[in-house]
Amino acid sequence: MSELSKIDIITGMEKFDGLRRTLSRAHVRGMTVLQVLGCGAEKGTKEYEVDENYDMELLPKTMVSVVVETKRVPEIVELVKQELYTGHIGDGKIFVSDLSQVVRVRTGDEGSEAL
Repeated sequence: MSELSKIDIITGMEKFDGLRRTLSRAHVRGMTVLQVLGCGAEKGTKEYEVDENYDMELLPKTMVSVVVETKRVPEIVELVKQELYTGHIGDGKIFVSDLSQVVRVRTGDEGSEAL
């Protein structure tokens, strides 16, 4: 198992400030934030409009990527779930992947020292 993991969080733009504060309080040391377009299985529709006849509509979202020690993944994922949960379509998705290598270009540090 890898010692580092990447967590990609995709959610609505309006939830970014709360998510940022939650990750900061959890001592996540850095993040990359992108404004993206996308949709999930609901095809970008509102809950009351879900119907197989709708074309896919891409909605503005925020994607936050963080790299943490793998042993911290369950803790971070749980905090993110608690912060983003409303119980409605569009709460978001969390993707976790193992990293084989991380290098800090300036110093040449690798692995968790590169964070």
